[in-house]
This record gives sequence, structure tokens and C-alpha cells, in this order.
Amino acid sequence: MRPWSPIPIHDCGELLLPLPPDFLRLEPHPYVAAGAPYGADACPFRLRQGVIERLLQAQQLLQERSPGCRLAIFDAWRPLAVQRFMVAHAIAEECQRRGVDPHQPSAELEAVEQEVGRFWAPPSDDPATPPPHSTGAAVDLTLSGPNGEPLDLGSPIDAIGAVSEPDHFAGVAREASDPELRNQAALFNQRRDLLAAVMLEAGFAQHPNEWWHFSHGDQLWAWRTGNKQATYGRWGGSSSPS
Repeated sequence: MRPWSPIPIHDCGELLLPLPPDFLRLEPHPYVAAGAPYGADACPFRLRQGVIERLLQAQQLLQERSPGCRLAIFDAWRPLAVQRFMVAHAIAEECQRRGVDPHQPSAELEAVEQEVGRFWAPPSDDPATPPPHSTGAAVDLTLSGPNGEPLDLGSPIDAIGAVSEPDHFAGVAREASDPELRNQAALFNQRRDLLAAVMLEAGFAQHPNEWWHFSHGDQLWAWRTGNKQATYGRWGGSSSPS
């Protein structure tokens, strides 16, 4: 259970729409490339209509504050089958990195699953506890520079560990004795702060463990903003939410 799981959902019925060409898409899509089971018409670059409108606001704010920068979309809508696949994929990758056997129950495997669980929502098929990306309300994104290349924000999207926490490099910059390391950490923190500032001003909420994850209208957003209910539940098809 997540702290936002008990929040009730009253879906407003907005459609799931393709992202407009205003946004840079990071392609090939990483989960498609990993073999995630998207259906023939299950394009990940889709969000609810109201979320897209706020994302456009965020991009306008970004370009006012940092001309030449654009939002670069890593991932948006994610069906449950993909969530299930990617959770297993993330556990397998982290097990490999740590030298843990993913097929043998152990304290080490449990530690991996708990750490991965800080970043990947359980693929719950309960309509009352949908993974954020399954609602069409959540987006993973970064900043890109004038040439369209993603900027370095200190860690890859989906990196497992403290390095992905939004304020990680603020602490590194404060504590670093090496000037080069301090300056680099300060730059990463500045970029993360810029991304968060424009997204929050446009009405999004940030995942507490992920510098790249923002949402509007889902349970996580309601929990972070003090709203009593979520307005987007799990998207269940091409024409109607469920």
C-alpha cells in the first residue's frame, strides 16, 4: 500500500489523447525496446486531456525561464501489462547488478524488491489502487537543450537508489569538498529544481523519490496536494475510462 492508496477516485471521464508535436519524445521508447507488451494501438505517448493542457503550460513557463530548453518526454501512459513487465524487468536488472539470484528467495532478494518498490508502483489490477501511469495522469520527463539533446540531470530516469531523489544533489553540493564535484552537483540540482518549478507551477505534483515523475489528478497528486479525491482512475480502453 502506498500512502495515497486510500484516497477515493472519481474519474472525470476525460479522454486519453496523443501528445501534441510541441513536445520532444525520447525515442525509441525505452520500454518498447525492452520488449514490454504494448498492444498494436497502445502508444505510450498519451495523457488525459487536462494533463496535456497543464504540460503545455509547463513548457511555456520553461521557455520563458530558460529560452532554448524544452520538455523531453520519456514515458506517459502505461497499461497494466507493461507495468507488470517493467517491475519484473527492474527487479531482474537490480538483482544482476547486486549479484542476487532472482529465483531463490532470500533476504537479499527481498531487499531488492523493496528498493525497486520505492520507484515502481505495484501492477495492481484493483481499480481503487491503480499505478499512476495507468491513469494517463502521470508523465516521466526531463529537460532538453537547444539542440534537442536531453540534459544531464545527474542520474538516468528509472535509476534505482538515492541518486534519483529530487534533492539528492543539493546535499552533495553542500557537503562536497572538491570544487569540481561541488559545481557539477550544483548544476544537476539547478536543473532538477528548474524542472520541478515549472511542473509544480503548472499544477503537477512530484513523486517523492523520483526527480522525473510528475502527475496531475491521480491519487499521488491528491496525496501531495491535500485534495480529498483523485479525478483520474485507471484508463481502461480506447474510448472510456474504467
